[in-house]
Amino acid sequence: MGIISSPRNISRFWEWGRKIICVGRNYADHAKELKNAVPTEPVLFLKPPTAYVKEGSLILVPSYCRDLHHEVELGVVIGKGGTAISRSAAMDHVAGYALCLDMTARDVQEDCKSKGLPWTLAKAFNTSCPVSEFIPKEKLPDPGNVKIWLKVNNQLRQDGHTSHMIFSIPFLVSYISDIITLEEGDLILTGTPRGVGSVQEHDEIEAGIENVVQMTFSVGRP
Repeated sequence: MGIISSPRNISRFWEWGRKIICVGRNYADHAKELKNAVPTEPVLFLKPPTAYVKEGSLILVPSYCRDLHHEVELGVVIGKGGTAISRSAAMDHVAGYALCLDMTARDVQEDCKSKGLPWTLAKAFNTSCPVSEFIPKEKLPDPGNVKIWLKVNNQLRQDGHTSHMIFSIPFLVSYISDIITLEEGDLILTGTPRGVGSVQEHDEIEAGIENVVQMTFSVGRP
């Protein structure tokens, strides 16, 4: 008798989702703090699903990194796949959200940028995408009007608002789907507000979406 597979549970997207599509420099103040030009179209890069880490596990500093940075972001979880999705239909493809961290080996990224190389070593390492519990769509009725924050060792570092995003969620879903087919369980990271900075081994990172979700991670080494 064959094994009957259970339907995939979108609320555990990190267990089976196939890709993480990240948007860089989507807040003008963050682009400026890293001395980057404010983009006129989205800057995209990818993380593999092995980047996921959940509360209770450590964020691990890669052995080759000397300057690991936190970046708090609103993540968009895709519930219905598609290619060339129109902006007007984009939100129909969104199942919900997650609070996410885009952990970045900043020294490695700067070296890659100076050499014109991809950012993979800086962005795609194991544990580079901590995520909160799934947030159903109805709990965040206006994702373009949400306060997100991050503290390190109880000191506020990032205090941003999704209304300051350069490219909106419907625009990003449509734009990305023109290039990369979106699939159920995919995660889109929508960029980080200003205030990014270094974390060290044994630091504690707290992050939250005001009145919706909060999460805590500790930093360690392999």
